[in-house]
Amino acid sequence: MTFAKIDYRDYARFLAAVFLFGFGTAIINSVLNNFLNETFAMSDFARGFLEFPRELPGFLVAFVSAAFFFLSVKNLASLSHLLAAIGVFLIGHFSSNYEIMLLWLFIYSMGQHIFLPLISSIGMSFAKDGHDGKKLGQINALNNIATIAGSTAIFVGFRFFDFNFGKSFTIAAAVFFVSSLFLISIKKERTVKAKTKLIFRKEYSFYYWLCILYGTRKQLFLTFAPWVVVTIFRKDTAIVAELMTIGGIIGIGFNPILGRVVDKFGERFTFICEALLLVFVCLGYAFSLALFSENIAFIIVSACFIADQLLMSVNMARATYMKKIALAPEDITGTLTMGVTIDHFFSIVIAIVSGFVWTKLGYQYVFIIGAFIAFLNLFSAIIMRITKKG
Repeated sequence: MTFAKIDYRDYARFLAAVFLFGFGTAIINSVLNNFLNETFAMSDFARGFLEFPRELPGFLVAFVSAAFFFLSVKNLASLSHLLAAIGVFLIGHFSSNYEIMLLWLFIYSMGQHIFLPLISSIGMSFAKDGHDGKKLGQINALNNIATIAGSTAIFVGFRFFDFNFGKSFTIAAAVFFVSSLFLISIKKERTVKAKTKLIFRKEYSFYYWLCILYGTRKQLFLTFAPWVVVTIFRKDTAIVAELMTIGGIIGIGFNPILGRVVDKFGERFTFICEALLLVFVCLGYAFSLALFSENIAFIIVSACFIADQLLMSVNMARATYMKKIALAPEDITGTLTMGVTIDHFFSIVIAIVSGFVWTKLGYQYVFIIGAFIAFLNLFSAIIMRITKKG
C-alpha cells in the first residue's frame, strides 16, 4: 500500500491512533497477568495453555484479513480497533467464568492482531525512500510514549486511586474506540483497498523463517517473563506497570536510534546484535535466582525484562527486510500479514510446550529453551543475505 502523496493531517490521525492503541495495550499488558492470577487462580500450565486462544487470532489473521478484502486499509484498521474495544470491555465486566473470558479475550486479540501488520505497512508508506527504518523507529518511539502513559496510569491508579480490573478494562475499551474513530476519519481517497491475500512465495522463505524465530522468541517475553515477575517474585500489578514504564521511557530514545541503525548498518547487523543480547537476557531469567539473593535476582530479572521489551522493537527490521526483497509493492502488506500468521502458529506451540516444561521441570528450563532460540537467531542472522527483488 502506498499513499500517492503524504497528507500530514492523515499522518497525524494515524499517529493518534497508534498512540491510543499503544496506550490501551499498555493498560491490558499491565493488568492481565494479575487479573488472571487473582480472578481464576491459574496454574503455570494453564497460563501457558491460555496462549492458544489468545494467540489463535494471530494465526488466523491472514485468513480474516483476506476475508475483508473489500475494505480499505484504514477501514480494516478501524474495524480492528473496534473489535479490541468490544473484547476488552467484555473481559472487564462479563467474565462470569473462565470459558466466557476466553471468548472475550479471543475478540480482543483478533482486533489487536489484525492491526499489527498494518502498522508497519501504513507506516512505511509515509517514509521517504531509504528511510523506512527511521520512520518505523519514530512510530515505535511514539508507541513507547503511549506505553509509558498507559502503564503509568495503571501504576498511579492502583497505588493511589483505588483502581480495579473493571475500571482498567473500561478505560482501555474507551481508548480503543476513540482510536478507531481516528482511523475511520482518514480521507478515503488517500487509501486503497487492502487487498490482503494469502501470499506464500518461495522467494520469501527466509522472511518466513525469521517470523518463526520471532514468534517463538516473542512469546517468552509476552507470557513467561511477566509470569516470572508475578508468580516467582510475587510482585503486584503496580510493579509490572512500573517495569513497563521504565522500558517505555528508555524506548523513546532507543527506537529512533534503532531505526537509524537499521537504515545505516542493515538488517543483518541488527539481527546479530539482537540475538547476542537475547542469549544473556534468557540466561538472566533462568539463573539469577539460583546465583544471587532474591533482591539481587529481581534487579537482574527486571533489567532483563526491560531489555527484552526494548528488543521487541527489532521487529521493525523484519518489516524493512520484507520491503527490500518484495517482488512487487503490493506483496508487502499481504506478506507481512502472512508473517503474523506464521509467527503466531509457533507462538501457540511454544506457549503450550513451555507451560508443560515449566510445570514438569521448572521455569528455568523455559528460558534455557529461549537461549537456544536466540542462538538460532544468531546463526540465521550470520548467514542471511539481502537481494533486492523486482
